[in-house]
Amino acid sequence: MKNSLNFAKIDEERYSNLKDSKVVIIPVPYDATATYKKGTKLGPAAIIDASRYMEQFDEELNKETYKIGIHTAKPLNVKRLSPKKMTLKVQDAVKSVIEKDKFPVILGGEHSISVGAVRAIAKAVDHFSILHLDAHCDLRNEYFGSRYNHGCFARRVIELAPIVQVGIRSLSKEEKDFLPHPKIRIISAYDIQNDKEWIKKACDTLSENVYVTIDADVFDPSVVPSVGTPEPGGIGWYDAINLFKMLTKKRRVIGFDAMELCPQKGGEASDFLMAKLIYRFLGYIFDNKK
Repeated sequence: MKNSLNFAKIDEERYSNLKDSKVVIIPVPYDATATYKKGTKLGPAAIIDASRYMEQFDEELNKETYKIGIHTAKPLNVKRLSPKKMTLKVQDAVKSVIEKDKFPVILGGEHSISVGAVRAIAKAVDHFSILHLDAHCDLRNEYFGSRYNHGCFARRVIELAPIVQVGIRSLSKEEKDFLPHPKIRIISAYDIQNDKEWIKKACDTLSENVYVTIDADVFDPSVVPSVGTPEPGGIGWYDAINLFKMLTKKRRVIGFDAMELCPQKGGEASDFLMAKLIYRFLGYIFDNKK
């Protein structure tokens, strides 16, 4: 059965059905707490649409990654939910995927979505850490009247697992006062530019089991301009690729998400980069599956 809504345009049923797939992609179109540019709710659809134009053959890995089996679930119906209720629905969806012994990939949407995903992981895995790629710390306790604002993601999950934050280059006075924190290691955008060992340091700080959350604004706006809150001085494609390559060799990735893409007319390059990043990351993960 052909379905153009499948990630990577996987037309063969045997590589996209839920039962036989190793990976389940969960789109979550939600941006209720966006504070600058709205539109991240369109991110999941834009990533999936862009993925249809990727080559299914990965030239670096010399394989067709989609043959691990990648099932694309229907988008979660979260449009009218409060941020807190949305996270509960995401938690249930990710829990269901884990219980089926599948690898979860969540597409957003705003970063508050990741709270539900991390909570589901915490229920299933005793010990894990979080690799958080972002321009912002997301450590506010409350923002615009909500503890589940996209700027509060890391603050909501810090009690569940230690966090290594990569690419940080913007934080509030409240967040600065919250730091340093014994469960948070920050590798800033400045560190990335000036420390050749930053990838090794990030990986060495993480535990054996790692959940990865990617905010698209970790990339420099010249690379990914289509984000809700762009910040100058971000990382490039090969920074992310080299990080993921070492991470998957040294640690066990147990799930990941890609958040905060805010599609713009004429900005399809951003959509394509995020789709390609997800596909390449899956290739690394299953090439080094422990």
